[in-house]
Amino acid sequence: MRSPDMFETRLLSSSGDLHARDCAMYDEDGNGAIEELETELNEDDPALLKAQTPYTVKMSPTIKISTNPEGASSRAPCLQSLPMEERRKVLGQLLQVILDAMPRDPNRPQEDSVAKRSDRHLAQELRGVGLAAYDLPEWEKMAYSKALAFGGRSKLSIQEQRQSLPVYRFKNELIQAVHDNQVIVVVGETGSGKTTQMTQTKRVAQELGCLLGEEVGYAVRFEDHTGPDTVIKYMTDGMLLREIMVDENLSRYSVIMLDEAHERTIHTDVLSGLLKQLTKRRPGFRLIVTSATLDAQKFSEYFCNCQILTIPGREHEVKVIYEKSPESNYVAAALTKVMQIHLTEPKGDILLFLTGKEEIDAACQTLNDRMKELEERKRKVVVATNITEASLTIDGIFYVIDPGFAKKNLYKPKQGLDTLAVTHISQASAKQRTARAGRTGPGICYRLYTEIAYNEMSPTTIPEIQRTNLASTALQMKAMGINDLLSFDFMDPPSPQALISAMEQLYSLGALNEEGLLTKLGSKMAEFPLEPPVSKMLLAGVYLGCSDEILTIISMIETGNIFYRPSNKQEEADQKRATFVHPGGDHLTLLAVYEAWEANNFSAAWCCKNFVQPRSLRRVQDVRKQLITILDRYNLGIVSVGKDSTKIRRAIAAGFFFQAAKKDPQKGCYRTILENQQVYIHRSSALFLLQPDWVIYQVLLQTKKEIPWEATKEYMHEITVIDPKWPVEFAPRSFKASDFLKFTVIQSVLERIILINCGMQLPTSSSPGNHLREIEETNSHHFVVLVLFISVPQ
Repeated sequence: MRSPDMFETRLLSSSGDLHARDCAMYDEDGNGAIEELETELNEDDPALLKAQTPYTVKMSPTIKISTNPEGASSRAPCLQSLPMEERRKVLGQLLQVILDAMPRDPNRPQEDSVAKRSDRHLAQELRGVGLAAYDLPEWEKMAYSKALAFGGRSKLSIQEQRQSLPVYRFKNELIQAVHDNQVIVVVGETGSGKTTQMTQTKRVAQELGCLLGEEVGYAVRFEDHTGPDTVIKYMTDGMLLREIMVDENLSRYSVIMLDEAHERTIHTDVLSGLLKQLTKRRPGFRLIVTSATLDAQKFSEYFCNCQILTIPGREHEVKVIYEKSPESNYVAAALTKVMQIHLTEPKGDILLFLTGKEEIDAACQTLNDRMKELEERKRKVVVATNITEASLTIDGIFYVIDPGFAKKNLYKPKQGLDTLAVTHISQASAKQRTARAGRTGPGICYRLYTEIAYNEMSPTTIPEIQRTNLASTALQMKAMGINDLLSFDFMDPPSPQALISAMEQLYSLGALNEEGLLTKLGSKMAEFPLEPPVSKMLLAGVYLGCSDEILTIISMIETGNIFYRPSNKQEEADQKRATFVHPGGDHLTLLAVYEAWEANNFSAAWCCKNFVQPRSLRRVQDVRKQLITILDRYNLGIVSVGKDSTKIRRAIAAGFFFQAAKKDPQKGCYRTILENQQVYIHRSSALFLLQPDWVIYQVLLQTKKEIPWEATKEYMHEITVIDPKWPVEFAPRSFKASDFLKFTVIQSVLERIILINCGMQLPTSSSPGNHLREIEETNSHHFVVLVLFISVPQ
């Protein structure tokens, strides 16, 4: 409530014209007093940050995003949004026409021919297999038909395939190098067979003649497929990092391989530093690092100039062709290039790099439309993201089309904003893409940018540790006993400001004390494979007696989007989703979906009827079980709160209090409590129409305006309604109730001036508002407007 409103309300309440219970500021938990509460930041720095840069320091992001780019090359990502939006609308209308024109076929198996078209379901839909065939675009039906093969099938036996790979000839040399050197860097060139022989779990299990999960197994987050007989264990870098938290010497392992280390994920960079220290403590320990050619020397120098072992591949010569001028619309240019290759070049498959699913879907639909007139000439076109740069090899590719863009995660600590931005790739990535054309034979790479643009690209990809939120990494390192994060031996250290921001966030959550050391709460938070705010939210749920509901909400969040919205049934899908909307916000809406699914015996048919993805909900069950296992380890009970949604919202606020926002009714937006940043509720939120006064959000994303090159808007996702008292209650280190001294002094002086001007006797009590009623009845014509300049004590 604004200050003038509060002033008026106090006067009316004091005069007896307004009962306290009718006031929006009435405190039900108190003694019936009108509560004047505002929340503001606590500017006092903790001891661990006294000599450091404060959280509010302006940080320059490593990847610069231009909101009004000048050059055509920079503006190209922005120009894709309008064509994509138009295509979505046209495609939706077209599919609706096709569906409406479809005759009711009584002979169609397992279909109710009497029901309305919008209510008909096939048996496979009710079993949760997915949408009916006519819901899929034509190109997708063709691409995922049973007859399709994603590569040539070898007629050779497993043993013959092994011996045919170039890496097989280096088997003894590789084994000897591991024996003689504590650390080696292995460079496997394109076509060497390194990926096939070393890093494919299922393939290695087949070669050993065992079932996956026996001698050969794997472990990923929320899933462990190993057993007591496992001797070769594949895991993500994040899982290995968690094992080091339990056993810093990794005593269960004698050899560790860091595969694709050149991708420089945040966990790989931390692991590199930890494993470098481990080699000094365990002389018998062996470390193998696999890297792309360009980064091999850097890794060798980092690991004390260790040996580099290069495995030659079957890479053929690739011709690189640049554009003479920049392309303003790289998707359109890429599709044109595909058709040119198809009509003018010899046989050979095409690999086209795009940045995301939306672009890929639109490109495939366009290509399918264009190819209908050329049925006699067929050629495979693979449209993919940058995953095919190194992690995935496809035989038969002779032509590569590289627009020069990819999506990268970027975190801005000042705004607490995660952005998935389309950015220029590096020269290293461009070379990786080029090499894809030389896997089978001599090929051509068409770069849809100028040679000058290539020379201006960064030589290597910016490490993830320099462009993401470090709070989770900092918590894990603290749990390992690494207290001086600023002095840790990173290969490419993050900025000091990013580390300080992460530590301040952990301090606010109660995970660190004043000296920057891990607290008991922080130790428990580090045990969960979750982001620190989510871990705090779960532990708050245990404390507040709503752990059962919070477990479900977290599992739903971690799984990702559970709804599907077919283009030809968008209105129906939206209506079904609306039935689950909870006035408390998006988190409680997700809880309502799971509880409804549970009430219907976890039915796949119910999922299809309500446009919910059954596979996603089954994944929710798996995540939930894993989290329960961790809670049981610490004897933390699973308790349900029933219908008391307030406790659930309090638990959510306990984890995300620093992402609170207050409504700004004058501008029709919200203001974040940290930076007073202007943000909006996304239209997909359950609170879009309600627009409550105070909310917390889990994700803040940038979305383009209708004109692509205009400034972006920040939209809140996963929102929950909160009471402004809760941030102060759960985070006294970060927030405090606003100081009302200034307002109280001004109010008191103004009341006195009003009374004196009306010829009334000054009250002896501290509540001059009691005389307001008498003033209004007898002397209302005496009111004057005064402009005061009052010096208020600080």
